[in-house]
Amino acid sequence: MKPFFIIDFDSTFTQVEALDELARISLKNHPDREAIYQEIENLTNLSMEGKLSFTESLAARVKLLNANKGHLDLLIKHLKKKVSSSFQRNKAFFKKHADEVLIVSGGFKEFITPVVSAYHIKKHNIYANTFIFDVDGNIIGYDTENPLSQENGKVKLLKQMPLMGDIYGIGDGHSDFQLKESGMIKKFFAYTENIERKTVAEKADHVAPSFDEFLYVSNLPQAISYPKNRILCLLVGDIPQESIDFLKKDGFSIRHKTSLEEKYVKDIGMLLLGEGETVCNEQLSKAVKLKTIGYLGSAKDKIDFSICTEMGMVVFDSLKNPSNKTLIAKRMADFINTGTTFRSSNFPNLQLPKIAESHRLVHIHKNVPGIMSKITKVLAKHNINIVGQFLMTNPQIGYVITDIDTTYAKGLLKELRKIENTIKFRVLY
Repeated sequence: MKPFFIIDFDSTFTQVEALDELARISLKNHPDREAIYQEIENLTNLSMEGKLSFTESLAARVKLLNANKGHLDLLIKHLKKKVSSSFQRNKAFFKKHADEVLIVSGGFKEFITPVVSAYHIKKHNIYANTFIFDVDGNIIGYDTENPLSQENGKVKLLKQMPLMGDIYGIGDGHSDFQLKESGMIKKFFAYTENIERKTVAEKADHVAPSFDEFLYVSNLPQAISYPKNRILCLLVGDIPQESIDFLKKDGFSIRHKTSLEEKYVKDIGMLLLGEGETVCNEQLSKAVKLKTIGYLGSAKDKIDFSICTEMGMVVFDSLKNPSNKTLIAKRMADFINTGTTFRSSNFPNLQLPKIAESHRLVHIHKNVPGIMSKITKVLAKHNINIVGQFLMTNPQIGYVITDIDTTYAKGLLKELRKIENTIKFRVLY
């Protein structure tokens, strides 16, 4: 039997709470708008944390909205731009599992359906409340007979649905956890990409900082091979807030420290250093997971480029502290996301567009004869179709990016890692 995936809408599928956003649209010219915004936001949080019944919260919020159909049109345009990043990049998953994905929300179909339909989610798989309008198109209430308008509504709804198979729940609020509490779903994932409600996360089977994380632990196909929230990005010293915000938004796990603490060295995946910071050779040799180093200023005499190259670490720095506050952070992220080494300080420069419907393999090796033929031999053994292949070298290393079609056996990756003189190998997506 196929599994089913029950996904929340507000602060999960989208980055925001839709009713809160609707209030900011409908009450834009209201003299007491800030006070009403705050009241609606408080009602939302109390309900999501299980401190106020959903029925009371919903009724109070809708009453405060003073909204109409014209406001809903503006809200829909806004929400389409606010779909959570990791949901956006995994659109292919929703297309493949269109029959098994259900949106179950205490929100309203009038704004949910136009947003999620663009992700191949079928209308009959969208479960939400519905507004009641007067003859002029003003929202005057909602269907109170709908179980989703009631306390424990998601549980009541699920009891009415003949879903035969394992059910997985993904959401950020107390109403999502209630599905797990009822014993009706196999596993509950507390979704924290947009907001972490600790009272919910503490009770979850698993905390998912992104949809990539959910797909990864569930062994389901995903747009990237490894969730970025599992890549530790250590920032050391004086780092512009713009860089911090950029890397955090891109999904990396951020730690900002005043010095390079020894406890982090073996687990760092990315390292961004403020001007004047240094990394000793012993630390570099222990940083076996480190893929890229960024330096805000000139890294000369601050980092041993030769050791970095030998260990497959791509370094990005600038002659001076860049005026563009996200320049180096973006280059680091681009390397992790696409394999681009353009303007790196120690690696062959390679810049490639992302190719749809393919997997990208990155192979870093010592610059010795015969490596390319060995890579090609492994791919041929597994009947892999190569979409594109690119090689750049310098005196120390060779850097190969191979784009292949979308199917391959797991044994392929093991064999590519075992090729003699391999320094680092990874699948990007």
